[in-house]
Amino acid sequence: VPSKYAIIFVAVQYNVTYTTDDNSEQFHFYDYGPKDIATIFFYMLVAINLHAVIQEYILDKINRRLHLSKMKHSKFNESGQLVFFYLFSFIWGASILNADEFVMNPTSLWKDYPHSRMLFQVKFFYICQIAYWLHALPELYFQKIRKEDIPRQLCYICLYIAHISGAYMLNLQHLGLILMVPHYLVELIFHASRLFYFSDENKQKGFNIWALLFIMVRLLTLTLSVLAFGFGLARVENPDFSIADGNFNVLPVRFGCLGAVCLTQAWMMWKFINFHLKKWREHVKNQIPKKKITNAKNKRTKKEPNRANFVNGAANLEGGASPRIRKSK
Repeated sequence: VPSKYAIIFVAVQYNVTYTTDDNSEQFHFYDYGPKDIATIFFYMLVAINLHAVIQEYILDKINRRLHLSKMKHSKFNESGQLVFFYLFSFIWGASILNADEFVMNPTSLWKDYPHSRMLFQVKFFYICQIAYWLHALPELYFQKIRKEDIPRQLCYICLYIAHISGAYMLNLQHLGLILMVPHYLVELIFHASRLFYFSDENKQKGFNIWALLFIMVRLLTLTLSVLAFGFGLARVENPDFSIADGNFNVLPVRFGCLGAVCLTQAWMMWKFINFHLKKWREHVKNQIPKKKITNAKNKRTKKEPNRANFVNGAANLEGGASPRIRKSK
């Protein structure tokens, strides 16, 4: 009996096997259900342990060499953990897209919806994604994150959980994968650039690449979302809303999903623009005092020859000549 319950936590559940008409070939697919909560919980604990291993054996050793301040130390740990996760998730997600050829066939985003039958790799990918972002919540306490950083981290963690869980439960796994992979690539470049910046503040070229790709991925996300929710799924709409059959292709759900994606992308662009405007203002502010100092020095150099001709209020002519005395009339 214990082993039976242990399998619920470790193994991916809801395996469904389909056979062809002549029983010559079998196809294994997966559905989702309440037992996934136990599986997600188990892999959340795995993520917590991996987080501790990476922190102790890699990031802490690098931190001791760099001698970072408390603020940079916290950001370095955050970026270090996320670099490992984004790199692993990007490679894994890209391999799934390449194997299933989702990218080469955009109509697969809405064709034959609902996509309630998942391959093992797709389901396990989503299980691990949800488990990782759930593990990030207790890590805010375990890692003793600064109070100033908690609202920011809590915000993007909850957004990840909501969007990934939504794609998983609404049978939009194909669309979620295509949107996740380029987004993870951009985030990987950003956090890797931040690590290089902490090691050497002159290394800032990575941020320029990140800024360009960030805008491109935001446009790609909006385009694909409008294409999928506004055109593709609308053409194959099934008015029979059914949780049991996994059919969520109705107007209110599509409108809500598209609105959530658009609002999130707009919020990210707003923060991106504000960040760069703040940096630009700081740069301009730092340049103004330098110009004032330069002008002040130039004025002083011009006045110095005139001041040199006066010593203790008396005129000091060149060559040491005394002033000519006028004869009184």
